[in-house]
Amino acid sequence: MKFLIVLALCVAASSAYTIGSPVLADSNGIDGRITNGKRADVGQFPYQVGLSLKKNRFSTSWCGGSLISPRWVLTAAHCTEGIAEVTVYLGATERTSAEVKHTVRRDDIIIHADWDTRKLTNDISLIRIPSTSYSSRISAVRLPAIARSYSLYTGDRVIASGWGLTSDSSNAVTNHLMYAELEIVSNSVCKKTYGSASVKDSNICVSTPRGVSTCSGDSGGPLVLESSKIQVGLTSYGARAGCELGHPAAFTRVTSYLDWIRDHTGVEY
Repeated sequence: MKFLIVLALCVAASSAYTIGSPVLADSNGIDGRITNGKRADVGQFPYQVGLSLKKNRFSTSWCGGSLISPRWVLTAAHCTEGIAEVTVYLGATERTSAEVKHTVRRDDIIIHADWDTRKLTNDISLIRIPSTSYSSRISAVRLPAIARSYSLYTGDRVIASGWGLTSDSSNAVTNHLMYAELEIVSNSVCKKTYGSASVKDSNICVSTPRGVSTCSGDSGGPLVLESSKIQVGLTSYGARAGCELGHPAAFTRVTSYLDWIRDHTGVEY
């Protein structure tokens, strides 16, 4: 694997933000963001979730996620690994100004049993929350229908969203929700950067021209098709060298985990 870095943002006890750790770092030291993106309007991404993740009283990290039903949030395994408590922000455009907020414990977190911290495979988890009413700012994203085969989506236009860092020179997550319009590339293109050990069929990758990319704090956040708003990915990892250098960004491919999601949540299409 080459250039790898996973995409959650660590918040130190002093409230200073620290960027980036190598692949083998635990969930408190991993890194992700939207660089050179656009500001989201209120209610534009009602499925977007913010996650403040607490490992212990000295260590907090920030990730994204997506609401997939009134009681379930989808995010990345590397965000929730080792976490004791998570506060879920729903209906927020300004990062911590949520319409609804829930705090749940580790018993409400389900991490994929085959999550591999070295290869970054099966980077997916679920968070159970109290049942939440929908509104103009809160509603679930639609997942792909369970089927025998799926499009690889190569060449399709997609949208990623999150509160992560807005440039490689930033040292704090943004307060305003940002988004990026991107294009899916083939996994063979992605393997040229990250190698076949990390890029599996269960990954989906996007190109990042002109420095428009996901990066620190966006981990676990949704990647949706621009045309249908169906979620096809969730932010997993990117280039350790930096988010604005044009390397592909890698996501967990949602169609690879629809049965797993259904078995744990009952959510299916």
